Amino acid sequence: MQANPISEIDQKGAEVVIVASAFGADAIRRDGHAVWAAAAARAGADGFEVRRELFASDADADLEALAQLGERIRAQGLWAVYSTPAALFRDDGALDADALRLAIDEAAALGARIVKLQLGGTASSVTTDPATLDRLMTAIAASKARVVVENGQPKAGGSIGAFDALFAALPAGSGLAMTFDTGNWHWAEQDPLDAAKRLAPHVAYVHCKAVMGEGARRFAAAPANGDARFATLLAHLPGDVPRGIEYPFIPAADVSLDADAARQVARISAF
Repeated sequence: MQANPISEIDQKGAEVVIVASAFGADAIRRDGHAVWAAAAARAGADGFEVRRELFASDADADLEALAQLGERIRAQGLWAVYSTPAALFRDDGALDADALRLAIDEAAALGARIVKLQLGGTASSVTTDPATLDRLMTAIAASKARVVVENGQPKAGGSIGAFDALFAALPAGSGLAMTFDTGNWHWAEQDPLDAAKRLAPHVAYVHCKAVMGEGARRFAAAPANGDARFATLLAHLPGDVPRGIEYPFIPAADVSLDADAARQVARISAF
């Protein structure tokens, strides 16, 4: 009997996922995800996040190609997250049922444990009328993977209030959860700690990164050793959900890419 992917998340302690982009977007497009899944396994990660936007061609998103990629990821002893840049809600706030259905189908082909979309919607809200929520929950109920929505960098889909309103409108046990990106709140000009305090009960996956720079010059970076603000943020989030590394690994003259990846896996696990 196949294990329930949702219960696996809930019953295990924190695991570490390496997001494919941490190895560099160009490297993923050049070599393919499977090569870098092997690097994630060498680093000691538990999971590997496949990024749809980093496929070299549309053929990589064919269901057969995804099934083969999933087999190669599992052969490394890893489980998969499937991430798509598609949004759950369109720019006018309406549910994008087609985007959700496609993401669920592609994640199923990959054999992913989690499928992640952006929230989308307007700068302040998404549609939460009963008919929309019923369609949403019906689609989620058919998914083999845990469906999560992520706070993005744009204000549309990146406001605390929009997430608050959506989860308040959904009944308990709706099946929808959240990817809490620790850094993206800064781009959307939201307070990450306030977000953690308000949204923690809905978080099933955490994207970990610090943010350096200001305004348009912001960029993702590894949390510094002893970063009290980052540690406090994680302390307000569930401790038993997977943590994804979504900042670039930086090799140096005396540190290989593999070595830095392994070091970052250990650091994020211990935070």
